[in-house]
Amino acid sequence: MPTLKTYKPVTPTLRFTVLVNKKDLWQGGPEKSLVEKIDRSYGRNHHGHITSRGRERGNKKLYRIIDFKRDKLDIPAKVVRIEYDPNRTAFIALVVYADGEKRYIIAPENIKVGDTIISSDNPVEIKTGNATLLNNIPVGTFVHNIELYPGKGGQIARAAGTYAQIMGKEGEYVILKLPSGEYRKIFYKCRATIGIVSNVQHINESWGKAGRSRWLGWRPITRGEARNPVDHPLGGRTRGGRIPVSPWGWPTKGKKTRKNKVTDKFIIRRRKG
Repeated sequence: MPTLKTYKPVTPTLRFTVLVNKKDLWQGGPEKSLVEKIDRSYGRNHHGHITSRGRERGNKKLYRIIDFKRDKLDIPAKVVRIEYDPNRTAFIALVVYADGEKRYIIAPENIKVGDTIISSDNPVEIKTGNATLLNNIPVGTFVHNIELYPGKGGQIARAAGTYAQIMGKEGEYVILKLPSGEYRKIFYKCRATIGIVSNVQHINESWGKAGRSRWLGWRPITRGEARNPVDHPLGGRTRGGRIPVSPWGWPTKGKKTRKNKVTDKFIIRRRKG
């Protein structure tokens, strides 16, 4: 498991910088056949209008094509290397299948170079990195990269250190405890990968300076309360007791925005109890 790296406080920035030590990761470039250019729209649409505030270009990077579906079935794959991915918090693993095909997958925690993994619709060994249908995985197992719809690819528990736990099985559904604490029913033919997502220490990182956010494409944003009344509903000398709102007056910070009533029946318990 990667450890945290601190620095000698020779500058004010380094005094508070804590990063994940990546010395054990692959130090070369990515697999050329599995990368593509990424659209750096920096929050603008095709008209040039801002549609996502606070974004900027950030550092130039290539997008790694990740196999979220794990749909190459019953063919063993060998882990060749573990890499850093600038597009996500988790590490990625380059695997080579027995027929020679290469793919990137989300690297689970404690997976090592040389390990063999497999994906199948049939029961597989309950081993970190193996992927199978939820119905084939025992209750209590930690899983990640979970599908919401069969064949669509993993959508849940893909960030660094996240996982879901299988709590039970009920007819055609498997009950999962999600990273948010929500209990949810998911169709038993959805595929999931066994284990916890890598880079667990990511949550303990401290960037130490605002510049590191800018490298990632985030500009600094002024608080609404610190603006003038003409610029923000909360601006001026005092709030006047108004609840937190967006620049356009929409309630924020706790306002429920879920509108998908079709899938409400699959949620057993909300994330906030």
